[in-house]
Amino acid sequence: MIIGKRIKELRLQAGISQKTLAEKIGVNKRAVIFWEQEINEPKASYVRNLAVFFEVSADYLLGISNY
Repeated sequence: MIIGKRIKELRLQAGISQKTLAEKIGVNKRAVIFWEQEINEPKASYVRNLAVFFEVSADYLLGISNY
């Protein structure tokens, strides 16, 4: 799963904690931890929220495109 790596990369580039990201997109910290550790994948609605928050495409998050 490439999405977990991309979420973590974007979060670190933004300089925010897992807790802060979770609060910004409406999930708990555990969800972000699970996504980054590739235990679970976010639901489509959260992929959208992540894309909007990080100002990237959902395709980028999903590994379909490289930008």
